[in-house]
Amino acid sequence: MKVLIIGAHGKIGHLLIGELQSRNIEFVAGLRSQEQIKAYNENNIETQFIDLTASLDDIKNSIEESGADIIVFSAGAGGASDALTIEIDLDGAIKTMMVAEAIGIKRYIMVSSVFSDNRNKWDASGIRPYMTAKHYADDHLRGTSLDYTIIHPGTLTNEDGTGKIKLLGPNENDTIPRVDVAKALALIIQNSSTIGKEYTFASGDQPEEDIFS
Repeated sequence: MKVLIIGAHGKIGHLLIGELQSRNIEFVAGLRSQEQIKAYNENNIETQFIDLTASLDDIKNSIEESGADIIVFSAGAGGASDALTIEIDLDGAIKTMMVAEAIGIKRYIMVSSVFSDNRNKWDASGIRPYMTAKHYADDHLRGTSLDYTIIHPGTLTNEDGTGKIKLLGPNENDTIPRVDVAKALALIIQNSSTIGKEYTFASGDQPEEDIFS
């Protein structure tokens, strides 16, 4: 097992690195700049350059070079612009799915968002382009041949994790520390029974191990 974290420099991706290290799971950090790669290499973290705005062939070469057999997609434009959000969160995500299918990587785990499938909530979110991108990326993933899992965490915070969550309904939201999202991803990576499932969740009182096992 070797996990490629696409978006490893993001907050959740960075926390996932720590989770995988604590579990002795082999991984490679997918990064979009040489400065990031240099910094991670200095900390003895294996890296792979991946530019989600690049051509399909370039992305294919990058993912093949990583040697991974599991992809976690946690990349995003971070609100830089609506155009870049569509290019990275939607088109970039779909290109990695196309590559995974083409080269035989079956396992694909998507970090999505709460309300990505609830259009009635998009305008109120204030980030409609992001919600749109997530919705259609998720929908594309469901139609692939990949062994996917999609997570829809609630409103993200930087608070200390509790390791306990609750499942949410389609019209519900609550907060969750990013570190608990990273833990969820690590548990999902280790558990094949999560394949083909989607989870919407926030902080609660149920141990994550009970839900993702």
